[in-house]
Amino acid sequence: MSRIVMVPIIAVLMVYESFWASIAAAAIFGIGTFTDFLDGYLARNYNMESNLGKLLDPLADKLMVCTVLIFLIPMGRAPAWIVAVIIGRELAVTGIRAIASEQNVIIAASWLGKYKTAFQCTAIIGLLIHYTILGMDFQKAGEFFLLVACFFTIWSGWDYIYSHIKAVT
Repeated sequence: MSRIVMVPIIAVLMVYESFWASIAAAAIFGIGTFTDFLDGYLARNYNMESNLGKLLDPLADKLMVCTVLIFLIPMGRAPAWIVAVIIGRELAVTGIRAIASEQNVIIAASWLGKYKTAFQCTAIIGLLIHYTILGMDFQKAGEFFLLVACFFTIWSGWDYIYSHIKAVT
């Protein structure tokens, strides 16, 4: 739930294009990313999974990532085509998961998807900061990691669809 609450806060901070608002938005996004990891770790290792959690966890992730990426387009910090690829992959995978769920088929996340998420979140933090700090150009780093994330988005999406299409047909 906390990650869903973070989405409008990050969005409001992104509207204020100042250094401190950018740092705050990146920090909140980073906290959201960490709580996603922590939540998943605790749920799996302590058998604390719930149906509500299974619904809200991926929803919160998609809301955070998609909202930020969409906001970054008119700011000139993320190319629209990469955002479209990322969102398209998320919709396709979510659709396959929904169909599989109806057939009582569980489709676990793959290592490719985990790499995609890691590069995506790293890119977004860089693009949110977008300043040069102590010689580190966060915008350029974010752009680089977004390209890598796009590569893993396409690869993991193709792998996911190809590997699991038989599970849902």
